[in-house]
Amino acid sequence: MPVFAANLSMLFKEYPFLERFAAARKAGFQNVEILFPYDISARDILVAMREAKLDLALINTPPPNWTGGDRGFAAIPGGEERFRHDFKRALRYADVLGAQMIHVMSGVADGPEAKETLIENLNWATQLAPKQHLTIEPINTTDIPGYFLNCFDLAADILDAVAAPNLALQFDAYHAHMITGDVLGTWVKHGHRAGHIQIAGAPGRHEPDNGDIDYPAFFRQIEADGYQGRVSAEYHPANGTAKGLGWLKAAQ
Repeated sequence: MPVFAANLSMLFKEYPFLERFAAARKAGFQNVEILFPYDISARDILVAMREAKLDLALINTPPPNWTGGDRGFAAIPGGEERFRHDFKRALRYADVLGAQMIHVMSGVADGPEAKETLIENLNWATQLAPKQHLTIEPINTTDIPGYFLNCFDLAADILDAVAAPNLALQFDAYHAHMITGDVLGTWVKHGHRAGHIQIAGAPGRHEPDNGDIDYPAFFRQIEADGYQGRVSAEYHPANGTAKGLGWLKAAQ
């Protein structure tokens, strides 16, 4: 059975942020992820996590300015200084919170120079923090127009170019569906690179039991393949978080 995590930037938004940890634990999660924790003290987050007896699977970089702001800097030529500043801040949060993964966002860019910039920045980051696990994630360009890392084959090329033991693929099944239309086929081709999985229904990005993706089959496949990482629920609840958790009970 997969080990599930709750994305607290999207789930349990009925509660103030620091109260979402207890709500997630009560709902049956033992792991959480946070997209951008940087507007809140890492110590306050750590207290809330410890009180709820939760582990932190993943955070994103860069911080913060997400609403209407940039979608990362790792692939933007000329943005190396900003990327490195943001990555170091993310690293400090990950260290305090014990985050298992940091997702490195490439940003909106295009072309060979962007690819080389991303590879160079990932080389720098993996060497700066050799004990911290990092991920890169293909994201569809409907949700984020112009996002550089929008193809699983491109992600594979970059992972091969960096060839760092602490860098892995972040496999978001929702984005895989939006990009390829074939979640299982994409997993069969690229799943061996995955260090973290995210799930949501597609289209709509609501509960994973609502949409075109056959998640029971996907869960059986990743289990058969021996996947050992977390599977994070990263979706927008359609009618409140608690009402939509039937998928979690069915998967347990």
